[in-house]
Amino acid sequence: MPTLWLDEIGADDLDRVGGKAASLGELTAAGLPVPSAFVVTADTYRSFIEVSGIDDELFDVVDVDSDDSHALAGAAERAQELILETDVPQSVREELLAAYDEMGDMDVAVRSSATAEDLPDASFAGQQDTYLNVSRADLLQRVKECWASLFTQRAIYYRNEQGFDDASVDIAVVVQQMVDAEKSGVMFTSHPSTGAPTAILEAAWGLGEAVVSGAVSPDNYVVDRESGEIDEVTVAEKKVMCVRGDDGETVERSVPEEKRTERVLSAEEIHRLVEVGERVQDHYGTPQDVEWAIFEDEVYLLQSRPITTIDESVDTTATADRSSDSGVADGGSMQSQSDDVRLSGIGSSPGKATGEVRIVTKLDNLDKVEEGDIIVTEMTTPDMVPAMKRAAGIVTDQGGMTSHAAIVSRELGVPAVVGADDATDRLRDGQTVTIDGDMGTVEQGTEIADTESEAEEPAGQTAQQPQAHSPVKPMTGTEVKVNVSIPEAAERAAATGADGVGLLRIEHMILSTDKTPACYVEDHGERAYIDEIVDGVRAVADAFYPRPVRVRTLDAPSDEFRQLQGGEDEPSEHNPMLGYRGIRRSLDRPGEFKLELRAFERLYELGYDNVELMLPLVTDAEDVLRAKSLMQEVGIDPEKRDWGVMVETPASALCIEDLCETGLDFVSFGTNDLTQYTLAVDRNNGNVAGRFDELHPAVLDLMSRVIGTCREYDVATSICGQAASKPEMVQFLVDEGVTSISANIDAVRDVQHEVKRVEQRLLLESVR
Repeated sequence: MPTLWLDEIGADDLDRVGGKAASLGELTAAGLPVPSAFVVTADTYRSFIEVSGIDDELFDVVDVDSDDSHALAGAAERAQELILETDVPQSVREELLAAYDEMGDMDVAVRSSATAEDLPDASFAGQQDTYLNVSRADLLQRVKECWASLFTQRAIYYRNEQGFDDASVDIAVVVQQMVDAEKSGVMFTSHPSTGAPTAILEAAWGLGEAVVSGAVSPDNYVVDRESGEIDEVTVAEKKVMCVRGDDGETVERSVPEEKRTERVLSAEEIHRLVEVGERVQDHYGTPQDVEWAIFEDEVYLLQSRPITTIDESVDTTATADRSSDSGVADGGSMQSQSDDVRLSGIGSSPGKATGEVRIVTKLDNLDKVEEGDIIVTEMTTPDMVPAMKRAAGIVTDQGGMTSHAAIVSRELGVPAVVGADDATDRLRDGQTVTIDGDMGTVEQGTEIADTESEAEEPAGQTAQQPQAHSPVKPMTGTEVKVNVSIPEAAERAAATGADGVGLLRIEHMILSTDKTPACYVEDHGERAYIDEIVDGVRAVADAFYPRPVRVRTLDAPSDEFRQLQGGEDEPSEHNPMLGYRGIRRSLDRPGEFKLELRAFERLYELGYDNVELMLPLVTDAEDVLRAKSLMQEVGIDPEKRDWGVMVETPASALCIEDLCETGLDFVSFGTNDLTQYTLAVDRNNGNVAGRFDELHPAVLDLMSRVIGTCREYDVATSICGQAASKPEMVQFLVDEGVTSISANIDAVRDVQHEVKRVEQRLLLESVR
């Protein structure tokens, strides 16, 4: 049968329903509080790939060297395409929807359950996908996406490392009643490293995704199960939480100020959870890693898996003593008294390691992590597993004992310190440090000599760059961003302390190939063209993550293209600045434009949620709507991605209300073009250069109108033209209420100070 209910399955059904579903069936049979669910069986998945005839190609595609990152990426992409582009048989569709209807009209969680998952010797943590708040209309698509997640890069890599044959692993899917948790977390029924009778609970507000992913450092509670005493309570500052958004999607939101440092679990709730945890461990006869949620004072169990990281050789008494010495009673992270400690966090994977620091941002180029390095990152993701395996140790800013970093580090046997708060700020590449995964400390090691950038520092002091290279950034309400012309300038731009990138130009990436887009595609193919854009944008998005990077689609005039290979096919124009460029060219060549948009979609798939799409030289709403339609054609959802337009023509300024109604998120002034088009001054013509004035009253009036209208529509406003570096323009824009100002790299600091001066003046005027 395509589907089975939880009360129909148990541990003996692992091959049919996977580890996660089998465990939920066992918990249900034991009378434990599990939300109602049915399972789309692994046989259904296997029948889907075999009947459709994609199975042979699927397994051939993923038969690659998993250490070859490029081959692995290509294999994962093609394998997922095969599944997502194949239709589900009608009989299966009807069975799934009938089972959903039997549960009742409710949002559900759609959760992968691979047949090689949650096993006693391999947890496969985070390898397959889960989707929350899924409606009936999206159910079939989410099930297919769960199937496809069996072939992500991380899943293929992990199976290869664990010795599992791709063709032998199937996947079931759990469709479960959604619990709109008020508080949630994870519980180890015994110590995850030693197996001692010590329960460890981690808790945060909202849904449990924030805890499991490591997006939040949760409260930590340690309970002696033999005495029932709560030995330790560590209340963290919980800055974010995952909740159900208005549209049903799971969203990350800021925790209200009054709840950030409030204790999540009461003593009564802790004891209830520990009692349930003991029932789970007794049922299985082995320590368990349990996901739980509380809604309207009821406890629900969402998942249970065996703890796979217990080291039987560890002296549990010694470990317990170390834990109690390093914990705190209420608030803050664990601290050591050693003067050599640079920073502290939670020791989540035991052992000590010494190595050179490698600061890694999410989805950064992990090739820089070599054998024996210490990865220091905000939080790890499953895509980092290959690098984590090479590393001698892991340090994260966020997360707790049950975060991805903690679980995978323990499984790899790599010492780890998580929840260290500001490790990525206080440590730097090339430092040698020693981390203690038991005590949760990061100590100073032997500095690597570097006469240009590092001076000798007394032991125990935080390593910092010389003050001249990192001046104090003025705090401003108006964001100050930076313009980036080429990816190679990303690191220098990021070092300015800017709030993001207000303008990254794609045309420089294309022009550097010395070929027109059409010529490049003809010679190298569409994939290579997309890769050129993706690689260029990634370099900047990595350097700034999570700060936003606003990327403008192609806007090179025809005279620049005429100088490239293939340029003979470009039009010959008397004044290219007024001609075939910007959105005009893009809409006239939708095939080429779609390749740019596919590059954006690829970036989103890779996790670059800080990338924003910006359309140049629009004149009216029709331009925007046509471009928006093409975005949707390639799979970009304008409702879920930040996108906007350049206001560079009087037409776009005068039609700003129509533009806002297209659903865009921001507009950005291109003052160079706005000035030349408003004043009829060719900015490339030396005969009239003296008449070019971005501060002309007509130009300022257009900008003022746009800012006022955008404020009414809750659309952000920015400026990224040359004029943004002028103090007079900064004063005008801040007075008008612009959202952000993007300046050239060498002007960012001056603009920050000018913005601060204007804001202080406005503040004083408001209280006088």
